[in-house]
Amino acid sequence: MTTEQYSLGLEKVDRVSQSFGGGLPKGSVVLLEGGHGSGKSVLTQRFAYGLASEGTTVSYVSTDRSASGFLSQMESLSYDAVDLLLSERLLFLEADVDTHEPDGEGRLRGERDLLSGLLRPSVLWRAGVVIVDELSALLRNDPAFDASIGEEEADHAMQRVVSRLSRATGAGKTVVLTVDPSAVGEEPLRPLEAVADVYLELQTKAVGQDLRKSVLVRRFAGMAHPIEDTIGFSVQQGRGVIIESRTVA
Repeated sequence: MTTEQYSLGLEKVDRVSQSFGGGLPKGSVVLLEGGHGSGKSVLTQRFAYGLASEGTTVSYVSTDRSASGFLSQMESLSYDAVDLLLSERLLFLEADVDTHEPDGEGRLRGERDLLSGLLRPSVLWRAGVVIVDELSALLRNDPAFDASIGEEEADHAMQRVVSRLSRATGAGKTVVLTVDPSAVGEEPLRPLEAVADVYLELQTKAVGQDLRKSVLVRRFAGMAHPIEDTIGFSVQQGRGVIIESRTVA
C-alpha cells in the first residue's frame, strides 16, 4: 500500500519535490536536525510555500522571526506568501520564547509553560501540515523542560511531545519539526528521533571558500519514489532552494 503524499509542488521551478521523494507522507513526523546556518529554516519555508501552493493548509510556527521578517525572507527567495496568507492556506504564528522578561500583562514570562501552549488544541492544529521552526529553541526556553534536562528527566518530558504528535499524525496530519541538537543536547532528542517517519540531518561543510549544504537522509518512510542518501542544495537570492547534487552514500 502506497502512502499518500502532501505534494511539495513547484516541479517546473526546482527539483525539491522530486529530490524529497515526491512529497511529505501524510500522517508523518518529519524531523530536520542541524546546527545554526545549516538551512533548516529555508527548507521549511520552501516546504511551506510549495505545500500551500498545492492547496494544502499549512501552519508555520517560528521561534525567531516576526511576520514581517518571515515575509521578507520568503520574498527574497521568490516565494510570494502574501496571497497564501490572505487565502488562509498558510497561517503564520510567531512564538515568543523569551521567558526572562515580563509579558504585556505583567506576568513573569518564566511562569509560562511554552510546551503546553504549543501542544494544546488550537487553530494551529487545524492545518494539514504543521511546521515548527525551531522546536529546540522553544524547549530550551520552556522552564519545566529546561529543569528536566538538569534533573536528567528530559526523556519523560519529550514523551509529552511524542504523545501529542501521535494524536496529530493519527488524524492524517504531518508535523515538520526543526531542531538544533547543540541547544538541548542529544539525549533529550532521542525519543523524537525514534518516532520520526522522516529523519533528515542537515550538514554544512567548508570546501575551499565555499560552504556546501547537504541533507543526509537518515530515514524516509512512505516515500512515493526512491530518493538518494544525500541531497546537496544551495540557497540563492531570487531563486530559493536549488538542488545541487545527489550522491548515493
